[in-house]
Amino acid sequence: MDKIYNQTKVEEKWYKFWEQEGFFAPEINPDGKPYTIILPPPNANAPLHFGHAMYVVEDILIRFHRMLGDSALWLPGADHAGFETQVVFEKELERKGESRFDFDRETLYKMIWDFVQSNKGVMEDQIRCLGFSLDWSRYKFTLDPDITKIVYKTFKKMYADNLIYRAKRIVNYCTRHGTSFSDLEVVYEDRNSPLYYIKYGPLTLATVRLETKFGDTAVAVHPDDKRYLEYIGKEIDIETVLGPTKIKVVADAAVDPEFGTGVVKVTPAHSSIDFEIGQRHNLEVRQVIGFNGRLNEKAGKFAGMQVKEARAAIAEEMKQKGLIEKVDENYKNRVGVCYKCGKEIEPLPLEQWFIKIEGLAVKAIEVVKKGNIKIFPSMYAKTYFNWMKNIRDWNISRQIVWGMQIPAWRCTECNRWIITEGETPTVCDKCGNTSLERDSDVFDTWFSSGQWPFATLQTTKKGDFEKFYPTSVMETGREILFFWVARMIMLGIYSTNTIPFKDIVLHGMVVDPLGKKMSKSKGNVVDPMEVVDQYGADAVRMALVYGTAFGHDQSLSHSKLQAMRNFTNKLWNIGRFIIDFAPEKTTPSSSSPDDKQILKQLEEVTKTVTKTLDQYRFHDAAEALYEFIWHEFADLYIEKSKNRRAEAQSVLEYVFRTSLELLHPFMPFITEELWQKLPHKGQSIMLAKWPK
Repeated sequence: MDKIYNQTKVEEKWYKFWEQEGFFAPEINPDGKPYTIILPPPNANAPLHFGHAMYVVEDILIRFHRMLGDSALWLPGADHAGFETQVVFEKELERKGESRFDFDRETLYKMIWDFVQSNKGVMEDQIRCLGFSLDWSRYKFTLDPDITKIVYKTFKKMYADNLIYRAKRIVNYCTRHGTSFSDLEVVYEDRNSPLYYIKYGPLTLATVRLETKFGDTAVAVHPDDKRYLEYIGKEIDIETVLGPTKIKVVADAAVDPEFGTGVVKVTPAHSSIDFEIGQRHNLEVRQVIGFNGRLNEKAGKFAGMQVKEARAAIAEEMKQKGLIEKVDENYKNRVGVCYKCGKEIEPLPLEQWFIKIEGLAVKAIEVVKKGNIKIFPSMYAKTYFNWMKNIRDWNISRQIVWGMQIPAWRCTECNRWIITEGETPTVCDKCGNTSLERDSDVFDTWFSSGQWPFATLQTTKKGDFEKFYPTSVMETGREILFFWVARMIMLGIYSTNTIPFKDIVLHGMVVDPLGKKMSKSKGNVVDPMEVVDQYGADAVRMALVYGTAFGHDQSLSHSKLQAMRNFTNKLWNIGRFIIDFAPEKTTPSSSSPDDKQILKQLEEVTKTVTKTLDQYRFHDAAEALYEFIWHEFADLYIEKSKNRRAEAQSVLEYVFRTSLELLHPFMPFITEELWQKLPHKGQSIMLAKWPK
């Protein structure tokens, strides 16, 4: 054996061997109990980031259950990541001095498709480099035609069941990227903003958003606020920067009497709360900010101004006219921004497709309460319940090109919507008109990926859905519990009448050494491949599960990575000591006290690792193996065995081989390399049975 372990001679060799031999397919244990994990599909628009290295948790579970004899399927895939991918591609266009507006829809879609296909291969190779034992023969992409067909079928069925409706509602709109978002996708920032106390005739009210005042169609007070009872139901004369007008005073329980003066302006076109007040009081929805982020003609002389520019100009003119009573310059408020560009989100009225969530959420809550689905760590169950009980209808329309275009056509004659499973209708089934216009929007990516567990298994190999669904584990980052996991539960139960998975296992984020979330804008993103090149895939994998309680965030620590690299070297040196020993005659062990003790300790660590993996306590399993192999076996037993080397050889080989089998799910490459050099039965450590 070489004196120093060199992962470059080992990792690629063994991965190719495993893949070529078909060891990643569940068919290697055809009679085993089904055990399934669907890989959370990484975005196909870019190489992996370090968070993806946490897939190691899924690989540990799959390799563990494969060795238990289960028919273990880990199904790979990639996500088209609609908005995310289009943003990435638009940045590519910007570097060339181009924009999305330079191309028609079909051309732009084809360009993004080619861009994604060129990136997917890079991402898949990186997954292989980390040793992830996915069954590549079942690989799926979210835009595969058979996946799209299932998503379209779900949409049509939900529409027929009155769970999907089209309505003009207030949506979260990014005027830079030109698309709406669901409530979940809006990031909120705490800011200090000027709070203007403005005069509306006999009343004074407080507002941050002066620029929306041209869209005010009422002012509101709380019905129990005695200060304003005399005004409720009346019209008051007010002076504005555009001249005098009248405005109605309404009473609504949504008003907080403690905010400002207890009087609020109602702008149904530019606030979701105001929209709801407007619906209750039959108020006009008067839009004054366009989808380009500029004030429109209803703003008079301020038309054409950007929001912030207009706010400042309006404030100045109102001050000159004596319409501002005072300004609180340090008012603390939360401002919604686009999670990609940071631009303030504009609440704007837009006709979109929405899913009625309440009924779906009730069933999703019930299955977790009953224990049909369990959440690990359990502390996240409370968070899940709180969010699900306060969930709002889901906007699934996106105004972009990249993704699944919604299969809905509007009749130009009677305005009826015709929903299909993707096929293009030729005539309106209500009025017979042949002029039909397709909705230009695409589905929110989370709507299609929310169907991922059943859509993949229904489109891979014959019998997969019947055998592997519901899946065993959905393991993913805790930050997408609501974005994705909750939606998979709701859509899975709706579409299949059963749960999509039995256990939800949530890992924390991998943050930088200062505890900050990695992001390209901060410049603190770490390329996982650079770390693998430096320390080896096995060391990286072990470092990600060692020393941090599962479910908690962890800093990317080079000291921990180096410690795990040292562990791979320790394993190699143990192997050299045991494997390179070739006595003329090996004397059977006399079962000395040292032998009995190490065998007993091996039995105990086997029980510990088995139990902790069953409980998703990966850190406990990793630490138990590290302590046993390095300290109990290497530091104590091996040192003592040097005085009776030939006699101890069989125990040394047995304990080391068994240790490698226990360690294999964590560190697959070096364990295969060393296992192959020991006396063994079988073709690969991957076919070895889990130690008892």
